[in-house]
Amino acid sequence: MGIDGDAPSPPDRQFGEEGGRLSYGGYLRLPALLDQQRPQSEAPDELLFITIHQVYELWFKLLLHELEAARAAMFGGELWQARHLFQRVHAVERVLIEQVDVLETMTPQDFLAFRAKLSPASGFQSVQFRELEFLSGLKDERYLTSFRHADEAELARLRRRLAEPTLWDAYVAALAQRGLPVSDDEIMASLLAVARDRRSHDDLWQLAEDLLTHDETAALWRMRHVQMVERQIGTKSGTGGSTGAPYLRGRTRLHYFPLLWELRAWL
Repeated sequence: MGIDGDAPSPPDRQFGEEGGRLSYGGYLRLPALLDQQRPQSEAPDELLFITIHQVYELWFKLLLHELEAARAAMFGGELWQARHLFQRVHAVERVLIEQVDVLETMTPQDFLAFRAKLSPASGFQSVQFRELEFLSGLKDERYLTSFRHADEAELARLRRRLAEPTLWDAYVAALAQRGLPVSDDEIMASLLAVARDRRSHDDLWQLAEDLLTHDETAALWRMRHVQMVERQIGTKSGTGGSTGAPYLRGRTRLHYFPLLWELRAWL
């Protein structure tokens, strides 16, 4: 009620045009964001190419954020929270695969109209993608010397990822918190114990399945990506100097969590 018994005063409007504090475009910084697509040629499909790859980098940024949080939740024993975060990760990774369909609306002829302008730029040089691989367990310090394009801040991020725990390290910590042995000689027995006693360890089993889905979806993206590259440039070398499709196809066999795949043979 008001001071003199009147009807209560309406609260200050926080939403709608009355608020006048922040606009949609201002919150999302749209002028700056939409100014980042700058083709190097007059080819009409170069805008598509730039947009798709910039969107990939935004998704990579989100994935790093969510996977770091999932890792922290596993170390903290909050497995329910880690599982919730992995559901978001899986949804984003499915979008990454589906985005290839958009890129494939560009014909090889359309791509060749501006491909020469890209050299020596290449998706191989995505620092965030390497961060995702390092965080997931595929650590390879050779990238520190092969990323000649990277600035010191980017190299520092890669060095940090090489030094910090992986998602697998966090899962092993969750096993240890449950009292399961995790030495190299005992870890498979512990994984089998989790798989065979779902009544006691279903949360750990489901979390292992989340890790495996992350691994599997990443592999599906690599395969879809190499198919797109083969469809666009065949056996040509990559603009960054790699062998192109043969290099990418060799990476389709990689696993983040090989023990979880090996576990199937022991069940």
